[in-house]
Amino acid sequence: MSARSKTISIETGGRGMTEITEQIHAVVTESGIREGLCTLFIQHTSASLIVNENADRDVQRDLEAFLTRLVPDGDSLYLHTMEGPDDMPAHVKTALTQTSLSIPVIGGRCALGTWQGVFLWEHRRRGQQRHVTVTVVG
Repeated sequence: MSARSKTISIETGGRGMTEITEQIHAVVTESGIREGLCTLFIQHTSASLIVNENADRDVQRDLEAFLTRLVPDGDSLYLHTMEGPDDMPAHVKTALTQTSLSIPVIGGRCALGTWQGVFLWEHRRRGQQRHVTVTVVG
């Protein structure tokens, strides 16, 4: 069994989803591993990772609208507001979603479905430099 890890950097444009599927596929290809498991871990507490539909951008917009309604900015409930009204809501959104993913590797590629993509979901209003560690084991 062998393993390869690489940390990729993603510049987000602010709140919303950035598809990172191709960057993940590149790391898997570079690893040379044909069969195994690809794990992803985001090294932040105010952004998350998801697998979701990549064919219709309305899905991403609807998910963002839903989560924003569920966890609004500026709620007086929050004590932690050091970085502004979107600070604590971003942490709550991360806690409700995922900071790591596991995807099977088959034939040297992530075994994603036809309409599936991997997304980094930025929960802060302004753009950020985010880091995702990709580990391929096989």
